[in-house]
Amino acid sequence: MKKALVTGASGGIGQAVAARLAKDGYQVFLHYHHNEKRARSLMERLTRAYGTEAALPARADLSDSAQVAEMFRCAGNIDLLVNNAGIAQQKLFTDLTDRDWDEMFNVDVRGVFLCCRAALPAMIHRKSGCIINISSMWGQVGASCEVHYSAAKAAVIGLTKALAKEVGPSGIRVNCIAPGVIDTEMNAGFSEETMEQLREETPLCRIGSPADIAQAAAFLASPQAGFITGQVLGVSGGMVI
Repeated sequence: MKKALVTGASGGIGQAVAARLAKDGYQVFLHYHHNEKRARSLMERLTRAYGTEAALPARADLSDSAQVAEMFRCAGNIDLLVNNAGIAQQKLFTDLTDRDWDEMFNVDVRGVFLCCRAALPAMIHRKSGCIINISSMWGQVGASCEVHYSAAKAAVIGLTKALAKEVGPSGIRVNCIAPGVIDTEMNAGFSEETMEQLREETPLCRIGSPADIAQAAAFLASPQAGFITGQVLGVSGGMVI
């Protein structure tokens, strides 16, 4: 059985990705930091649906290199890493504090770096593996009042492209998904009026679902994407073209 580790598996997109991978036959390690209850609930659901080894919990602060290393030591060799964990914040640039900036980069960039660094030695040794990083359409084009978030997600795109070139000769593929507006708790603070406006601005005239991202991740992890690496797959309903 192939192994996958999904970071931020207690969130909306993380849960959907983990469930799809379990359905596809992976043993999925469900990373969480604070929300143990939700992670264990997902584990129980996937275990009932796909068997006792379908999902296992994995707790770590992704900004802490020792905790990340221990998480990967417990998980063993990973065939697929999905770096999904992330935070967002809306704030005027002139109001950003050092803490705002550092926290954003610690979770959204440092966490990706540490997880990739922990997963790669075994992948390189086996000359196979797949890494999927979750960025954002704002990492592609930037968002007003989300400068630190946009910068962090742009860094994830740059990391993806550079790492794909470096580890491609070892048979490892590294790709990125750039979601648009997705119906998750991250957008729960928006009013219905704002969500309707975003819906109207999207060429496909709807808000995305976590399942949309999960389907994209499943494709990039599959043999059908075997000649795809270093790419940014926009799942934004056409909002960014």
